[in-house]
Amino acid sequence: MKIVPKKFKVHSLTGRITPELMRAAFKAVKKNRGAAGLDKVSVEIYEKNLEENLNSLMKDLKTRSYQPIPLRRVYITERKDKVRPLGIPAVRCRVAQEVVRQLLSPIFEQQFHNDSYGFRPGRNCHMAIEQVLQYAQQGYKFVVDADIKGFFDNISQKLVMDLVAAEIADGNILGLIKKFLRSGVMEDGAIKPTRKGTPQGGVISPLLANIVLNYLDWQLEAKGYKFGRYADDFVVMCKSETQTEEALHLVKNTIEELELELSPEKTKISRLSQGFEFLGFFISSGTKKMRPKAEEKFKSKIRTLTKRCHNLGAKLIEKLNRVIRGTVNYFHPRFATNITQFTRLDSWVRKRLRCMKYKRSWHTDNRRMKNKYLHRLGLLSCRDLCLAAKER
Repeated sequence: MKIVPKKFKVHSLTGRITPELMRAAFKAVKKNRGAAGLDKVSVEIYEKNLEENLNSLMKDLKTRSYQPIPLRRVYITERKDKVRPLGIPAVRCRVAQEVVRQLLSPIFEQQFHNDSYGFRPGRNCHMAIEQVLQYAQQGYKFVVDADIKGFFDNISQKLVMDLVAAEIADGNILGLIKKFLRSGVMEDGAIKPTRKGTPQGGVISPLLANIVLNYLDWQLEAKGYKFGRYADDFVVMCKSETQTEEALHLVKNTIEELELELSPEKTKISRLSQGFEFLGFFISSGTKKMRPKAEEKFKSKIRTLTKRCHNLGAKLIEKLNRVIRGTVNYFHPRFATNITQFTRLDSWVRKRLRCMKYKRSWHTDNRRMKNKYLHRLGLLSCRDLCLAAKER
């Protein structure tokens, strides 16, 4: 991939690091919450001596003396047979990354494609899906559903630096980004270097991902393809099967130019009538609902809370409601057609509670513990929440 530096680059970003920007960065980090890093300093602990901490960090950022704390490695379970590694930066490093992100974002935001929706101001997942549905209504009934293998873990750090350096001439800011990427990670009691990829969990990682994949967006635009992209999750919409094969070929070649590769088992061509998955939804001509993997993730959380060794009480209902509310909040947009699915899930949740209460699974327990009893306990209903939201 040939990168052409701009004739007029942005200078003197370091001078824009002010106490006001430092406070705004901390406010954003606090809003996103998150666990403590390797130094075990939480957001609450960092805030107790906030002004001194921010002043010290600002001095380090402006004088090139900033040194990142290695990431804390954690693994989250995606499926029974698969875990995903996350790198958790220290709060101090998250604030530093947010400072740089706020400086870079307005510069690169002007260059991003309109069909890119991930981690951009005023944009979200639902807007990306609505854009894809709009293309479907315009006759784009064939879909290239592409998946980049280990995207965040395999991004070329040199490519990231070259793309940022093509726009930015401030050596200190470039040095800070390099330090973020090379901060290392603590795993099995040893600090391991991070020579490729950008850490999942890093504040600046989504912006760097958009900077890299912006090249793919404009390659698709140049060939006249319609698409929707949210970070590394994207689909290309076409009007014929032949066009989808050409689009897939273009995507494959472009991804290789970016020193990445597509996942063969997850990349496929499909028709809208057959359906495809995008951003947690299963979308077809007749339905837009939770995809099977998202439904299983919901059930897995409920199973964890409703083990038969647990007691049915107010605290349990509160925890269940948190899961139910979070799921419905995401899966109830105006385009969704999931009332039947939510009704079925409500029935399944109530069955789990009856099994937990009576330590067995028996149909007569429906009469012993009626739905209105669970309602009085405060248990929320997926279906009712969804209908109320749609009415609003």
